[in-house]
Amino acid sequence: MSDYRYTFKKFVRDWMLIIGMVTGAGMYLVYHSIPGIHSAGPFLETFAKTLQPVLLFCMLFLSFCKIEPHQMRPHKWQAWLLLVQGASFVLLSLFELWALRSGTAAGEWVLAHRIPLESAMICLVCPTATACAVVTGKLGGNMAGVVTYTVIINILVALLVPLMVPLLYPDGGVSFGAAFSRILAKVFPLLIMPCIAAWIVRYVTPKFHAWLLKYTHISFYIWAFSLALAIAMSTRALMNAKSGTAILLEIAAASLICCAFQFWIGKRIGAKYGCRISAGQAIGQKNTVFGIWTGYTFFDPVTSVACGFYSIWHNCYNTWQLYRKRKENEAKELSQDSQEQL
Repeated sequence: MSDYRYTFKKFVRDWMLIIGMVTGAGMYLVYHSIPGIHSAGPFLETFAKTLQPVLLFCMLFLSFCKIEPHQMRPHKWQAWLLLVQGASFVLLSLFELWALRSGTAAGEWVLAHRIPLESAMICLVCPTATACAVVTGKLGGNMAGVVTYTVIINILVALLVPLMVPLLYPDGGVSFGAAFSRILAKVFPLLIMPCIAAWIVRYVTPKFHAWLLKYTHISFYIWAFSLALAIAMSTRALMNAKSGTAILLEIAAASLICCAFQFWIGKRIGAKYGCRISAGQAIGQKNTVFGIWTGYTFFDPVTSVACGFYSIWHNCYNTWQLYRKRKENEAKELSQDSQEQL
């Protein structure tokens, strides 16, 4: 029986992300297929939107407990990633603006493909996921560097999106100040408050902080549960999308290309500074809930589906990376055991 329990626990731990994704999608599909419980929809939506920030706060709080303040300092690879994300978003925005005003064939192309184009823009500028530090730590990367980049990229996003949206949608009535304030209110309580709380605990109650350090691994399971909620909301966005199949396929392709490109460029840049894992995760793993919110708040609401697809792509890739890391660790342990026996 003990072997069975060990095997079951190992299976759950090894495939936690896939289990979370399947659970999240399954929860919404069950809800969608039973009309009798649709009346509970508003309550369930409110519950999920309330619970997820709490989970993210706890997860990021535990991550900050492992990081000393002096470790959070800028690195050169972060500047390159900021340039990639910021420049790609601004250049695509300016291209769309020019094309729409040019009256040329480029303008006709943009009109025909505006939704997948803006979906790509959102996927590129979308800030780093708050759970990124958890995955980076599991992969052996620099958690402090990723957390630092998460804070910096959110500042950049809070500036760039309000700058470009009024140009692309001048009739939307969204000013820079209003958009800037809405983005700050959305992301910064989940970034700054956990940091402040963790550092207060570190210096005011060191014994409690030492006790918390014994349980920081729980953040991985908190993330898995939070992932289930995120995938449920992503599935909801996909199911409720009223666009045709062709548009959804274009959005899916755009998000997949952006996901592959950002992990690739992040790892290429990070390899030059000895931070291949950290840089790849920092730019590739996205806060897709924020991306979905950005899509239906500032752009065509259909673009919010892009980050629903992106959530699937980057979590599948993370699952593969974690699986490969576990196999590497198991191979090292077997090698060490063999050497000890010799």
